[in-house]
Amino acid sequence: MRVLILGAGATGAYFGARLIQSGSAVSFLVRPARAERLRQDGLRVLSPHGDFSGAVDVLTSLPTGRHFDLILLACKAYDLDTALAAIAPAVGPDSRVLPLLNGLRHLDVLDLAFGASRVLGGLCHISVTLQPDGSVLHMGQPHRLTFGVRGPDPDACLDAIAPALLAAPAEVRRSERIIGAMWEKFAFLATLAAMTCLMRGSIGEIGATPDGFALLRRCYEEACAVAAAAGHAIAEPAQNDAIAILTTPGSPLKASMLRDLQRGGATECEHIIGDLVTRGEGLDLPLLRAAVTHLRVYEAGRR
Repeated sequence: MRVLILGAGATGAYFGARLIQSGSAVSFLVRPARAERLRQDGLRVLSPHGDFSGAVDVLTSLPTGRHFDLILLACKAYDLDTALAAIAPAVGPDSRVLPLLNGLRHLDVLDLAFGASRVLGGLCHISVTLQPDGSVLHMGQPHRLTFGVRGPDPDACLDAIAPALLAAPAEVRRSERIIGAMWEKFAFLATLAAMTCLMRGSIGEIGATPDGFALLRRCYEEACAVAAAAGHAIAEPAQNDAIAILTTPGSPLKASMLRDLQRGGATECEHIIGDLVTRGEGLDLPLLRAAVTHLRVYEAGRR
């Protein structure tokens, strides 16, 4: 399977390394500075599930006509427009685009650019970071990638590439209800981002206050209400799992959006929390609305 991964940031590099290990021909489309480092040092992944180190195929641009079976997008939402232009030459008639962006807003953009039949649903559960020396550090145990067709019709092209995806030495799953799975993560992540950014602290720090865990539960209820109104009610087991994570005493968990905010960078506010609030128009969403307003004020000041 010929795979193009946009970027070699932490998430894309991790799953790219796993696909290389299972025999796929993987190329990374990266910026010149990252390309130089990868050519010099190779790609290095440090993980509880096994390290990876080796030379990789690096590109800084794509010639017209070089198509790939799978294009994996693991960029930030605010880089999506740039990503579309970069990968366009790689998308052929039988190519499939697998986005691992958070939320759902990107699907409409990708459908418009490449056609809905070429755009898969996808999500991942992994905690990885790009270290100063360019290596990728995998923290914790989960390294799950879930993909699937978004509509009811079968997809022969996906059938052809799915075995190579499933062969990667990670928790790779093909889902028959991929949009439902994306909504489950969307509701959880929006809650995590909203509350840790609004309170400027981790789950454990929020929970250490008298009302912290109650507010976290209330915010998650708001997110679940939006999902239900959209026709994708979150099942009780998934809700219980999310609440357990969101109410773990002493947990250091915080959203990457908070880390972006703390370093003064751009955030995915509109793509995640803003989009959820828009989808929940008419619902009572005080905590989500407070969080998105807080972040909009921050973004306006940053600009």
